[in-house]
Amino acid sequence: MSSRSALPEAMPFDLSGCLKNLPTLPGVYRFSDADGKVLYVGKAVNLKRRVSSYFQKSNLSPRIQLMVKQVAKIETTVTRSEAEALILENNFIKEMSPKYNILFRDDKSYPYLMLSGHAFPQMAYYRGSLKKPNQYFGPYPNGYAVRDSIQILQKVFRLRTCEDSVFEHRNRACLLYQIRRCSGPCNGHISEDDYRDSVRQAAAFLNGKTDELSVTLRYKMQQAADALHFEAAAQYRDQLQALGLVQSQQFIDSNSPNSRNIDILALAGTGDTVCIHWVSIRGGRHVGDKSFFPDTRFQLTENLNSYGEAFAAQHYLGKTKPEIIISNFKLSESLKIALIEDNGKNIQFVNQTSGERRVWLKMAQHNAELAITQRQQQQHSQQQRLDALAELLQLNADELNRIECFDISHTQGEATVASCVVYENEAMQPKQYRRFNIQTAKAGDDYAAMREVLTRRYGKLTAGDDSIGKMPDLVLIDGGKGQVRMAQEVWQELGIQLPIVGIAKGPERKAGLEELIIPHLGMVTSLLPHHSALHLLQTIRDESHRFAISGHRNKRGKARVTSTLNDIPGIGAKRRAALLTRFGGLRGIMAAGAEDLSQVEGISRQLAEKIYEILHH
Repeated sequence: MSSRSALPEAMPFDLSGCLKNLPTLPGVYRFSDADGKVLYVGKAVNLKRRVSSYFQKSNLSPRIQLMVKQVAKIETTVTRSEAEALILENNFIKEMSPKYNILFRDDKSYPYLMLSGHAFPQMAYYRGSLKKPNQYFGPYPNGYAVRDSIQILQKVFRLRTCEDSVFEHRNRACLLYQIRRCSGPCNGHISEDDYRDSVRQAAAFLNGKTDELSVTLRYKMQQAADALHFEAAAQYRDQLQALGLVQSQQFIDSNSPNSRNIDILALAGTGDTVCIHWVSIRGGRHVGDKSFFPDTRFQLTENLNSYGEAFAAQHYLGKTKPEIIISNFKLSESLKIALIEDNGKNIQFVNQTSGERRVWLKMAQHNAELAITQRQQQQHSQQQRLDALAELLQLNADELNRIECFDISHTQGEATVASCVVYENEAMQPKQYRRFNIQTAKAGDDYAAMREVLTRRYGKLTAGDDSIGKMPDLVLIDGGKGQVRMAQEVWQELGIQLPIVGIAKGPERKAGLEELIIPHLGMVTSLLPHHSALHLLQTIRDESHRFAISGHRNKRGKARVTSTLNDIPGIGAKRRAALLTRFGGLRGIMAAGAEDLSQVEGISRQLAEKIYEILHH
């Protein structure tokens, strides 16, 4: 295909002039449409050659051909090297979320195990930016892996896991001390030096120095036994036994003299689906794994390796990296350089491996293939459910993509919260969920609460505020005819037309016996318990109910803390805020003694004793 024939007829800018003036330097390019929305971000060693190729090649994938037809603006940023361009490209992709880039959406911060920087460090689950002087170990693929590691460390090293507000105000050691899962630093059952020694041992364990740790523990056990300190010797013995059990059950890099932090990445593509399976090994221990899928569908004409490259860039740049990355695909030299420079120390990249590591790489690839099969089956099942729902509602299945569901939650009118959950692209979309604190409706008036939340939600959308999402294709109401009638009235007031389905509990309030109110068809019906459309509606309704209840409970809990303190004479807004800030919540205040309470600004000794007496009697 020639350069001329590849161009869309109505290209609204001087493409040939733009291409002619592009630099022959490394950098990043951005394609935007006529509305200024970025379609694609890419990197290049030679910007002119790379950008021009999109408008000259005839073997572009259908996805890229569609993108090229929409290009109305080309912008470039020159960099000093390809590695620098790769980092900038990754930053742009995360910031702009271009439609045609390969995006791995699960980009939330990964969890870490944290040892805090206190005199008696706390061991805790952590997400967020890493801060000194705390120590962080990870990242882990999921929260379960972190909590599993915490349980292991509790058994072996007996480190505290309680919050500071609890730790600082305990009068006696908690149950974890009694069952030998904590050494009881809160009440002086262990010295600061001995506790810090346990922390150092735990850090050594997490860093894979298990052989060195075993030798140290065995030496200390022998010393304690020689000194006739049999209780201490027994503790070291128990630690050695627990450590040995962990090693025998969970260590996979056992042949390595110095177990390291290793990531195994396996790439697989089948049909129109591609998957990266990530296995995380920390200190020689398999701490978890996870499958990732890009947003775009895989095209057989595309380079499968590009998905591996995109994942590695998005997953590692600007984040904690392992010492070794083993993969069944090759990374470009520019990405390797960028990762090493970003890391500040060398990273070993391995494609060809043998022995135990080869077994684990094959297992990771098998898991990627299984994940693809499961995902395709789930997509097929979800499509069947959507088709069944469209048939029931007499709607076009191709236009039934986004469903929003609303529920109201309260306890006898207290702390009323409305939830809005979103089902789109054949899956629930938690990032798009919204909660609404009901402000105008009277306590316990579910109809008025439903009217308020629908008016607030769709009033903004009809006014052109797309920052809160977009119009759905269907609205699902967790409620009966009254709530559906409220929705119809809101639609009339706002001048919108959206199909509504009310899902009401049946006469026996059992799952499978729900009544469906479908006003645009003028009918109320029930489906068989195994009906595919009912399964989809139940899934969305249950998620909305869960999200509403959790929001209500949080709101009610905060209100009751405030109410409890408000019942104490002499406690106003300032003193209440000072107490909550100092102790972290009602539980911390309850755990504090009168002397501790009197240390808070504005709380006299006399008032502190009154607070203590009211809260404990």
